[in-house]
Amino acid sequence: MLYLGRATQAVANFRIILNQLGTRGLSSVAGQTSEKSVPYETTLKGEHSSVKGPTKPLPCSADVVVIGGGSLGCQTMYHLVKMGMKNVVLLERDRLTSGTTWHTAGLLWQLRPSDVEVELLAHTRNVVSRDLEQETGLHTGWIENGGLFIASNKQRLDEYKRLMSLGKVYGVESYVLSPAETKDLYPLMNVDDLYGTLYVPKDGTMDPAGTCSTLARASTARGAQVIENCPVTGIQVKADDLGVKRVVGVDTEHGTLQTPCVVNCAGAWAQKLGEMAGVSVPLIAMHHAYVVTERIQGIQNMPNVRDHDASVYLRLQGDALSVGGYESNPIFWEKVSDEFAFGLFDLDWDVFMQHIQGAVNRVPNLEKTGIKSTVCGPESFTADHKPLLGEAPEVRGFFLGCGFNSAGMMLGGGCGKELAHWIIHGRPEKDMYGYDIRRFHHSLTNHNRWIRERSHESYAKNYSVVFPYDEPLAGRNMRKDPLHEELLTQGCIYQERHGWERPGWFNPSGPAPILDYDYYGAYGMEPLKDYKYSQILEKEYTFNFPPHHDVIRGECLMCRNKAAVFNMSYFGKFYLVGPDAKKAANWLFTADINKPPGKTVYTCMLNRRGGTESDLTVSSLSPGTAGSILTPEFEGDGYYLAIGGAVAQHNWSHISNVLQDEKFNCKLIDCSEDQGMISIQGPASRSILQEVLDEDLTNEAFPFSTHKLVTAAGFKVRAIRLSFVGEMGWELHMPREACVPVYRAVMEAGAKHGAGNAGYRAIDSLSIEKGYRHWHADLRIDDSPLEAGLAFTCKMKTDIPFLGREALEKQKVEGLRKRLVCFTISEKIPLFGLEQYGGMSHTWVTFAEQISGSQSHKTIAYGYIRNPNGRPVTLDFVRNGEYKLERMGVSYPAEVHVKSPFDPNNMRVKGFY
Repeated sequence: MLYLGRATQAVANFRIILNQLGTRGLSSVAGQTSEKSVPYETTLKGEHSSVKGPTKPLPCSADVVVIGGGSLGCQTMYHLVKMGMKNVVLLERDRLTSGTTWHTAGLLWQLRPSDVEVELLAHTRNVVSRDLEQETGLHTGWIENGGLFIASNKQRLDEYKRLMSLGKVYGVESYVLSPAETKDLYPLMNVDDLYGTLYVPKDGTMDPAGTCSTLARASTARGAQVIENCPVTGIQVKADDLGVKRVVGVDTEHGTLQTPCVVNCAGAWAQKLGEMAGVSVPLIAMHHAYVVTERIQGIQNMPNVRDHDASVYLRLQGDALSVGGYESNPIFWEKVSDEFAFGLFDLDWDVFMQHIQGAVNRVPNLEKTGIKSTVCGPESFTADHKPLLGEAPEVRGFFLGCGFNSAGMMLGGGCGKELAHWIIHGRPEKDMYGYDIRRFHHSLTNHNRWIRERSHESYAKNYSVVFPYDEPLAGRNMRKDPLHEELLTQGCIYQERHGWERPGWFNPSGPAPILDYDYYGAYGMEPLKDYKYSQILEKEYTFNFPPHHDVIRGECLMCRNKAAVFNMSYFGKFYLVGPDAKKAANWLFTADINKPPGKTVYTCMLNRRGGTESDLTVSSLSPGTAGSILTPEFEGDGYYLAIGGAVAQHNWSHISNVLQDEKFNCKLIDCSEDQGMISIQGPASRSILQEVLDEDLTNEAFPFSTHKLVTAAGFKVRAIRLSFVGEMGWELHMPREACVPVYRAVMEAGAKHGAGNAGYRAIDSLSIEKGYRHWHADLRIDDSPLEAGLAFTCKMKTDIPFLGREALEKQKVEGLRKRLVCFTISEKIPLFGLEQYGGMSHTWVTFAEQISGSQSHKTIAYGYIRNPNGRPVTLDFVRNGEYKLERMGVSYPAEVHVKSPFDPNNMRVKGFY
């Protein structure tokens, strides 16, 4: 018998281990073993059955084919049929739960640092603990024993207090406990090194076999078909009359199934399945392990434990514990085997040892407790430790439901529901951008080094505190704009967004280059020493004001009082041109784009439900000449689209899909890599640019929201008078080769007026002070422009139809059920979003910032107000309310504003100071 307390010695003394464990062994070479001493015996029934071939005849066609019979496959099938689809087929190459689901720990924690994830987890919990049993009369194996999060330091407890505040919005019962209270709840726990804990009584544990078999039973009762022992050998894809690739069928060893829709729920095998259709699936398979102890006296009915600082979890397993976690040196499964079903790997104790040490420290009784079994199986992991969902950009009708990072059981119900809605209605109900495959640029989804590095770092940091200003160290310098080196020498501290390196802020102490990833010293790599960029990030790891707050404040004040130069070259820059371009633009954009060339409009793009898919600027163009990146040649009409770089792929896919669905005869051209862009903002911007540009910049000659081709430093550039910070300013869009000369000319002129560089940390502060919206923060796909205070972007007074108009007209008639408002707090406190206010149901801060500009250091935040009785939220309702914002359990009085109190009449933007 191997005991946990002797595991360290066991690794050091391999011969003793072999004698203790006999033929089981502890191989440091992770090979496959046929032994499956695991706690889910029912999962293995029928594994050695002599049945060959599919368990049911293969139908000729299906409306949707779900591939993979694990948690996500079963949940997606269940929700598809529950939403009314009948002809749904699930294909499983072996038996249900084979591959990754069958050996998962099955934990469900209700609190996560995201409102959407809290909602997804709540739905999973309802399905597993209530809905399935009511529908089928079968118990899924749900056990509600509670969850306990361990905090060994103040920062960790602060993180938990933020989770608790968000949980209050959704009625998730939770309590912060002292070490003594924790000991009373969990007598076997060592609390000597604890700062506190977060206790969630209604967390629990799911049984993978019981859940999936019950999902299958409920689904087949509604008409779905589950076919096991039916491996998929190919995905049929054909191009339609417009050249658009679409799914048309699924090939198996036993025939072909015609279908317009495939859902890739193949887990660790999802990448191979994607290759069959020409779809990149950016995930990687790793070994993920836990051990199951012998019986522990007094452990019965204890909550599950997550000790993030020790990177270990303790899952109640009847009268024993499962012990697992996330290590810094996980083993990659280099060659994913098609034959691997209910198999396991040998456990590498050198890798797993840190979890043993953490577990023994937390529950000392484990030191003398035997290990009953080891479970080391494959799991799929992604670059940001979030799943891959949605329709693939490469092929219409090919959906992803994979890459769940060992959280497929607890996220399965919520994600299965959203994925089903996505398939049926074209979009999910919730804002699933954080899981949408389109969050990654297409240049990254098949980049093996990027996938490997980022997936490793996300795995290794899974239990790390989620700080507001953290940045990855892995997969960096993938996309660099023409000004990258120029700004690096001036102390630019870069942020990574969409693969781009964009300026975050400027460090007065000099350059901090980003170096090649060192895998945190794993795999024999030498860890980087004196890494300045990493050291700067570590100083930012706080829920208080970051140490560089005053530096960023200086950038903000420079912009407000003089001028600041922002490098925004990472922006998405598209041309929409062709005979039907005007028809397409009228349908795509909420604003009236029927303007003469030279006009620029700020607009939104919506889905059919009226939710906001994007906000962007659209500039009307005149036809140009061939070979010019600034003035493309085209027939018909043309528009230049400037879009936030972090969401460029999402925008590209949304526009492309609409063009395809509506069969518009026009082209969408991506010139993001071929052009750069700098923006000069502030009271002195006109004086600075007048020295650089050969154009009259007065209000009369160059009014706000217009654009012109001008000359700067000997190069043709497109100057657009716009603002994203609430000041007078211009954007200069230019070819790559013009970026450095034009930038240097602007900086030379700006030096005379006190102007300098500024980054996106300043942009966030300045723009939220002004009240500008941030897509995916306070403007999401489940928020309409009317609710977000952007009614002025919608051409509702015209009779021009546009995508989502009917939904907006219905909202106007019925009244708004939520309304985005501004809050200010006089006290100097840091807010980062997701804080609760007013004790109101489903009401929280979406975006917040300690203002660094001219608001006298007030804290400003934005959030949607809802009426607790479900009635419309009128302006009188907003103004008559009393508001408090809760930060980590402490409430602060807040003042509400229907619009931003900063320059409400837009005088500064218009050039009047």
